[in-house]
Amino acid sequence: MISAQRIKSLELLVSEIRQEIVKMLAESQSGHTAGSLDIVEVLVSLYFQVLKHNPDGPKWDDRDRFILSAGHLAPALYTTLSYAGYFPKRELLTLRKINSKLQGHPHNLSLTGIETSSGPLGQGLSQACGMALSALLDKEKWQVFCLMSDGEQDEGQVWEAAMFASKYKLANLTVIIDRNNIQIGGYCEQIMPLEPLREKYESFGWQVLEVDGHNIEKIINILGESEKVQDKPQLIIAHTIAGFGVSFMENDWVWHGKAPSSEEAQKALLELKSKK
Repeated sequence: MISAQRIKSLELLVSEIRQEIVKMLAESQSGHTAGSLDIVEVLVSLYFQVLKHNPDGPKWDDRDRFILSAGHLAPALYTTLSYAGYFPKRELLTLRKINSKLQGHPHNLSLTGIETSSGPLGQGLSQACGMALSALLDKEKWQVFCLMSDGEQDEGQVWEAAMFASKYKLANLTVIIDRNNIQIGGYCEQIMPLEPLREKYESFGWQVLEVDGHNIEKIINILGESEKVQDKPQLIIAHTIAGFGVSFMENDWVWHGKAPSSEEAQKALLELKSKK
């Protein structure tokens, strides 16, 4: 059972990270805002409560592996890694600049703590399956976590990997889908309907759970439940609000791939600070 005090400290951290994301995107004037803002609770739950990892020894053999399949959510991952101690926070404002370690999508040879390069959607689940299978074959105890977007489910390779994970009973694999209902060209259900998403994965042989993606306590608890499954891969559908925390961005697909102007950033920061 996680304490109320611990939950409060994580919620304060979430608020700080959201503000940093707005600052770095405004500085770069390029990047993906909506998803980066809405996935912060999930990343904080992972890196500050669930994952076995070591910023001082990022290649530790027994670490859990985290794969960001939805590479456009890099601003949220970079900020979380920085707060977790992987690199100095001052580097966050170098996002997308020439020679920066913080490229628009994660590059695993540029930054410690990044397991795989990502960008082309639909690839991460296959990479995660390969890692999970290798761990089972080698009788290793570490887990694999993969974060995907909902629009990413349009990719056929996702479903090939879903079949693979079920066939090989990859119980050490947990996938989280950021179900924010938007993608770069509009709302998911208008572009390519995904529902019934839960039933689709269940029919592929997965254990499926759903959670409020903005409730840290529930996220941590459901991640704990997923680890108890012994014979199949686990999927957690995290229901989130795109652009969460900034009212003029929330549920607006335009902010999927748009960075805030200086004026918009100041407005967003005032709103985020007021909610601490």
